Amino acid sequence: MTKAKNGDRVKVHYTGKLDDGRVFDSSVKREPIEFIIGKGQVIPGFEKAVEGMNPGESKTTKVPPEKAYGPRREEMIVEVEREKIPAQLDPKVGQRLQLQQPDGRVIRVTVTDVSESSVTLDANHPLAGKELTFDIQLVEIV
Repeated sequence: MTKAKNGDRVKVHYTGKLDDGRVFDSSVKREPIEFIIGKGQVIPGFEKAVEGMNPGESKTTKVPPEKAYGPRREEMIVEVEREKIPAQLDPKVGQRLQLQQPDGRVIRVTVTDVSESSVTLDANHPLAGKELTFDIQLVEIV
């Protein structure tokens, strides 16, 4: 049987969980994800876990932050004065926003605190700094 290797296009079902067992994402009730191993289309630890699997095989793997979404970085958290926030925006804790950088790039941020005078925005990925557990099933090598 052929094992998945670098350069293969694969279809995979997965369920991603946090340390406390909460599921943060799953493909089980939808189509499997499809990606090419070695192209960086999924996080490195997930990609590495699929390498060497046979079609139909399942496994559980833990992915440390450095092989997932990286560590949480304090420099990616900023406090913005309330008057610099567009008047039509009523920010709420947990809200996800898109901000355009001066160079035109768009970044996603999460509102983490709101006060009378300021709004705190966190540009870290919501899963940054977390160890992730994935239940993976290699559906097929395309």
